[in-house]
Amino acid sequence: MALREVSQGNYYPREYSWSTLSGMSVPLTLLGLLERGPSHGYDLKRDYDAYFGRGKPLRYSQVYATLSRLARDGKTVAGPVEQGAGPERRRYVITDAGMAEVERWLAEPAPPEPDLQSELFAKVVLALMLGRPADSYLDAQRAAHLQRMRELTGLKRDSDPLGVLLADHALYRLEADLRWIDHTAARLDLLSRAVRR
Repeated sequence: MALREVSQGNYYPREYSWSTLSGMSVPLTLLGLLERGPSHGYDLKRDYDAYFGRGKPLRYSQVYATLSRLARDGKTVAGPVEQGAGPERRRYVITDAGMAEVERWLAEPAPPEPDLQSELFAKVVLALMLGRPADSYLDAQRAAHLQRMRELTGLKRDSDPLGVLLADHALYRLEADLRWIDHTAARLDLLSRAVRR
């Protein structure tokens, strides 16, 4: 998806990508896929991209580098090179240590947020500190969110159940941001006084 201008702000695909799993652990996800049974790197990439990488597929080099590290750490074992048509292929097998790692990861709750202060928060506070129009930034951000929500709603109409689930996850997060944007816009005078002390 190309970079788009929205009002006075920018629309960044990295913030609104179809894939909401950018913070997701690729090694642990590949281990989880391997727990289903031995697989080639090619098959793991295909399945990762189909289920988790919509809009952000893995590179083959990333898959094989990750598999190599997992094997080094005793979480997978690389089988012998299989002869046949095409490039050399190895089938990877998860070890007991790898299965235990997946079990631990699946049992842990995901962090609600990677950090407390998002870019959205930082831009509002800095705009207020610098005497710039934070309301214009919030309006532009609201427009970007609403545009992305329309796109996600359109994607849901043409998607499979997993695609709908992923789109709903992104939509609910955007709705929460919109509530915060509206709440912040209503308190700009108070906030402006607080940051200019």
